[in-house]
Amino acid sequence: MPRPLSVQLYTVRDQLVADREGTLRRLAGLGYGAVEAYDVLDDPKGLRRIADDLGLAVSGTHAGQLLGPDPGPVLDAVATLGTDLAIVPAGIPPEEFTSRDGLARTADRLNSLADVAARHGIRIGYHNHWWEIEPRFDDGGAGLLHAVDLLAGLLDSAVFLEVDTYWAAVGGADVPALLRRLGDRVRALHLKDGPGTKEDPNVAVGGGTMPVPEILAAAPDAWRIVEFDSCAGDGDTLFDELAASRAYLTSLAAA
Repeated sequence: MPRPLSVQLYTVRDQLVADREGTLRRLAGLGYGAVEAYDVLDDPKGLRRIADDLGLAVSGTHAGQLLGPDPGPVLDAVATLGTDLAIVPAGIPPEEFTSRDGLARTADRLNSLADVAARHGIRIGYHNHWWEIEPRFDDGGAGLLHAVDLLAGLLDSAVFLEVDTYWAAVGGADVPALLRRLGDRVRALHLKDGPGTKEDPNVAVGGGTMPVPEILAAAPDAWRIVEFDSCAGDGDTLFDELAASRAYLTSLAAA
């Protein structure tokens, strides 16, 4: 059975503050079948209850708090949400991705978290922005590789990657080729679109510069998660863009 299309709740962060249940109901009404949480400690029981009532799965959660001194309560919250995927989305200094020693330290940190998480039945993932892509390293016969390529080779097999496809492109990657190199290390994709710049707002998936069909073909088994970091226009415009994103992705799946 194919996985439902998910949406990262950071997309609707302002709407959630105003009306969490109404916002989730609106996402379900658009046809999304799953959500990815972004603040795991913000009432996970309540979010799980609403999601269950609406028939929404929780595809995973961002959990930057895992980098804090006590990951135990964070992992308990992840389990409460009903997902086994906990993703570190930020918190590791960007300069750590500019040297081999920094990449080794980053891998050690994530690998140590994976051991703790495994005892809770949870897998740890890492989510990229552009700063894990821009630095390149000469890896002998393979030529120049992105920092995230080297990081993947240092990670324990239990640690997965959630590739933000838009930030990867902004950082200079050929995204389908990157996904093919990373292979089954990639468990989730953030799908967003736009002009391919750091500053400009996102547009509906399929309405910008991203080679979406090729991206999906390069990681066929990964969760598909729609995200907007920002969107031009008001809240209704955002939901219109979310609807258009789902319609486009659904049309690709049906083709």
